[in-house]
Amino acid sequence: MNIEQARFNMIEQQIRPWNVLAQDVLDLLMVVKREEFVPAAYRSLAFFDTEIPLPGGENMLAPKIEARMLQEANVKKHEYVLEIGAGSGYMAALLAHKARHVTTVEISPELKTLAEQNLSDYGVANVDVQLGNGAQGWTGADGKAGEYDVIIISGSLPVLPEAFGKQLKVGGRLLAIVGSAPVMELQLITRTSEHVFETVNIVETMAKPLHAALVPSHFTF
Repeated sequence: MNIEQARFNMIEQQIRPWNVLAQDVLDLLMVVKREEFVPAAYRSLAFFDTEIPLPGGENMLAPKIEARMLQEANVKKHEYVLEIGAGSGYMAALLAHKARHVTTVEISPELKTLAEQNLSDYGVANVDVQLGNGAQGWTGADGKAGEYDVIIISGSLPVLPEAFGKQLKVGGRLLAIVGSAPVMELQLITRTSEHVFETVNIVETMAKPLHAALVPSHFTF
């Protein structure tokens, strides 16, 4: 396999048609080598339009979803980013190139170790990997509200817990895939003021739910 040709094809045939047109994002996908974050057994699938299995029954999101999230988040160099679901560390590596600092939270000890190793091997220094359940919100290092400029949920949630909104700074953005199969939406939520959040549905897509995600009650009264 010609790896650089496969990478180019991924960008031109999968990612660009998904309305990922920001040149800085497309350039970054050429710079951060996705195959370095894919388990060796699945490296031949690194550039396919599919989720890739990870240890413990988890998986990497499809490349076009990662790229669209990265574009819509529009991370700036001075910003602090929270990612829920470290996986192999690939999304954190992408975010690290654009942000001041990234905190990524992983519920699986095995994947936390994998992500840390991959990020270290790749020379990414501005990411810390935390072990914990972030599916219902994450209080951050000092527990303060409004701690992050950007929050990325690398997985889906049936409903979005309010706790995430409280962790956004005013002007902050949150990207999450919300809903249950067969209908999920990639949503961009922006905190426009202390008490106001604006939600935009970006695109319909599908992703595996995060472990320990809140499940909405189907009882009605």
